Amino acid sequence: MNASTIESGDEQRADGAEEPACRLSVIIPARNEERNLPECLRRLVAQSEDGFCLGREWELMVVDDGSSDRTRELALEVAGEHEGVRVLTAPMLDASAGFCILTGKNNACWAGAQEAKGEWLLFTDADTLHEPGSLVRALEEINRQQVGLLSYSPRQRVAGFWQRALMPLIFSELASVYPPKQVNDPGSRLAAANGQFLMVERGAYFSVGGHRELGGAVLEDVELASRVKRAGMGLWFRYAPDALSTRMYFGFSDMMEGWTKNLALLFGHALALAAWRLLDLALLLLPALLIALHFLLWWQKLVILLIWVRTLLRYYRRVARSNFQAGDCVLSVFALPLFVWLLVWSWTRHRVKHQVSWKGREYRV
Repeated sequence: MNASTIESGDEQRADGAEEPACRLSVIIPARNEERNLPECLRRLVAQSEDGFCLGREWELMVVDDGSSDRTRELALEVAGEHEGVRVLTAPMLDASAGFCILTGKNNACWAGAQEAKGEWLLFTDADTLHEPGSLVRALEEINRQQVGLLSYSPRQRVAGFWQRALMPLIFSELASVYPPKQVNDPGSRLAAANGQFLMVERGAYFSVGGHRELGGAVLEDVELASRVKRAGMGLWFRYAPDALSTRMYFGFSDMMEGWTKNLALLFGHALALAAWRLLDLALLLLPALLIALHFLLWWQKLVILLIWVRTLLRYYRRVARSNFQAGDCVLSVFALPLFVWLLVWSWTRHRVKHQVSWKGREYRV
């Protein structure tokens, strides 16, 4: 599993990094996260317990990615109160060409990894809430599975009509395209990961070049997982409501920008998927219109009604794979037109315009 080696009589590893001084380094890249960061840090600091003491067994690092709000100030407050918490500043991004060559997250993650002292590196986002004891359990799981990278898909916390309706649609498609059984199969080339919780062995990380080698990759979590899996160091990915939860977006515009950035990359045939979901919409709406026609006989209407019910059941069986609450899955049908539009727009931004936006930065794709 380990990609690096320790030279005899020397405290330097083959990857050039110092010998780990603790079990785990938790690295949070943060850009304008004053709303999310305090609770995230509070939950993480509370992970310190007997046998897993913050400052000795593990460390917590916040990498400020050019924030213009109180992100850095809030992180420094926590660092002043707890041993083992550090605040770093990500290097300035090169945007001389009019867009950022290295994404802000890749840049911040790489900066944190270079300063990390842990045997294992956990990259997690400021919008995550970690359950008590989840870090220890994750270390136990990654050792039990004997893999170089462990990633969790968090329980999604949503608010507002459009989040509740759209998110189940997207996550049900993700479950179809990236089935965990296939992702976790060493014999399969399929790889997936979620950057909100990505734990990787130090040697494995540096042997594939870490986030530095990902450059401008917008879907950095999947790309890193793919590199680790191709190198034969093992990958384990699962839905983990027992470990953490997240609220990815607070507003409609944030959600639209985020999925515009990612959908065309997550779904290689975005236009074909848009066409299939458009067909779903037609199959769900057309029977209702036909049943309303007065010239149809009662048995014809009954047949159409039965076909419609069957279509509806198949649709909801698929959406149920999203792991969202039943009420949110019911609402998802109303977001089908929005999902279709987002798939087409994301494809356009990636394949035609070759440029996407995220948190005030432009990235060439």
